[in-house]
Amino acid sequence: VQLQASGGGLVQAGGSLTLSCANYRRTASNNGVGWFRQAPGKEREFVAAINWNGASTTYEDSVKGRFTISRDRTKNTVLLQMNSLKPEDTAVYYCAIARKSTSAIVPSEYHYWGQGTQVTVSS
Repeated sequence: VQLQASGGGLVQAGGSLTLSCANYRRTASNNGVGWFRQAPGKEREFVAAINWNGASTTYEDSVKGRFTISRDRTKNTVLLQMNSLKPEDTAVYYCAIARKSTSAIVPSEYHYWGQGTQVTVSS
């Protein structure tokens, strides 16, 4: 599985970004996909996850109502729409493929990770 996360950048507080996670090997389409983030000096934390067919999503409390995860199985792509961004959202964002079809929230439930994309929100 080869994952590529993209779409990060610098944005002012209150702005929006859309992150994309592309699975170039077109495998694991029946697995859940998650987004995690890691800020400097902090542990990697869960952000959002979606199950294999997109019917079930899970969000970390601080991003509920602001972030939306979705997937296009025909394109093997998962998106993370981020609105009303805050400086505390600044981090490197990673996408990952879950071991199972469900939307897991624990990093150990994921076995393939893409390279991260930097998101910086200025105040």
